[in-house]
Amino acid sequence: MSFIVAHQLNIMLFMCGMCGILAVMTVLTESLPNTTKSVLASMEIFAMLLLYFDRLSYIYKGDGSALGFYVVRISNGMVYFLQLMITCLVTRYLSDLYKNEAGVRRLPKQLMACDILFVVGFILIIVSQFTGLYYTFDENNRYQRAPFHFICYVIPFLMVLFQGWSVLKFRRKIRRRIAYSIMVCIALPTVASVLQFFFYGVSITNITMAAVVIIYYTHALYYLSEAARRARLHELEMLKITQKKESAMFEQTAEALANAIDAKDKYTRGHSARVALYSRQIAKKAGLTDKKCNQVYFAALLHDVGKIGIRNDIINKVGRLTDSEYEQIKKHSVLGEQILSSIKQAPFLSVGARYHHERYDGRGYPDGIAGEEIPEIARIIAVADAFDAMTSMRSYRKPLEKETVRLELINGSGTQFDPRFSEIMLEIMKEEG
Repeated sequence: MSFIVAHQLNIMLFMCGMCGILAVMTVLTESLPNTTKSVLASMEIFAMLLLYFDRLSYIYKGDGSALGFYVVRISNGMVYFLQLMITCLVTRYLSDLYKNEAGVRRLPKQLMACDILFVVGFILIIVSQFTGLYYTFDENNRYQRAPFHFICYVIPFLMVLFQGWSVLKFRRKIRRRIAYSIMVCIALPTVASVLQFFFYGVSITNITMAAVVIIYYTHALYYLSEAARRARLHELEMLKITQKKESAMFEQTAEALANAIDAKDKYTRGHSARVALYSRQIAKKAGLTDKKCNQVYFAALLHDVGKIGIRNDIINKVGRLTDSEYEQIKKHSVLGEQILSSIKQAPFLSVGARYHHERYDGRGYPDGIAGEEIPEIARIIAVADAFDAMTSMRSYRKPLEKETVRLELINGSGTQFDPRFSEIMLEIMKEEG
């Protein structure tokens, strides 16, 4: 206590500046609700003035000059008035809190009682200025407590009591951390007032009230951080929903387009979907990421999209194709790339369409590239495409026997197919029996 007595003027000055800075920051904080902003800014301004006038009363105490006479009386009167005003603003703060947090539309009875006590306290302060009800001054211009001085503590104490009662009543409807913090903010000035009554000459109550106002500002910061966090979570949730919808729409569009491609040939219906499933299985067993596996799936689903540009009589021809007809069919890989290259967000689609007929030994088409030069997606699709072609009905033959298919995959490993992916396809065949 001796430290506070020795340095209380400096402590007041420091906290006075803090309250002023917080008032400016509160006004400039656009994200705060207007009502909360006005209440907090008023509390901080009044706390700054409270410490300012209290400091003046100490500085000019015992000053017998005309200036000292007026400063001491005005300062002490303002201290009593500002203490009451800050307590009243806490009532306004709680009312706004209950409205925003608990959905309370009408002012609780406990806070209405606080308003009544404020009016009574304000009247008594005015009366005290003319009657000396709370305090008087001696011939040396020094402040002296009057016999009824205790009344100035009773009214704020009752206001704080009703405020605490309201917090207890609505504690389940507001955030627990806020409720507990407010209870501490209510309790601190009460304890300080009790100490103030016994330690005359020390501004324990006023310094504590200013500290509590600063704590209320931290409530606002917590409110903003929580609001920002909830907004961020909501934004992320909406983004996830949007992404799911876009993904579902993309998948449905791709499937519809694949069905349209397969519908051109009665013998290959379902071919694109099966190739896509086999391709994803191969990619997964090869250790590719989920993202890459999905890219492989959709690229495989649309790998034959270029057949849209091939004549139906060639696609549906019964029996083997002539050399010229085969040259026409071979164009579907380039046509597919041209169609899918317009989808800039999914460049892997056009890669699968163009290169899925390239051979590992470089004898494929359209570019005749070999080995690792062929994009990985295309090398996977090539194996899945050939496997489904061999195991499906064609216009010129029935599905091949499994043993024949197995031998074709073995013989084609390193020539037609990437050895790694053809080996994985053999494993899948073995697992499927």
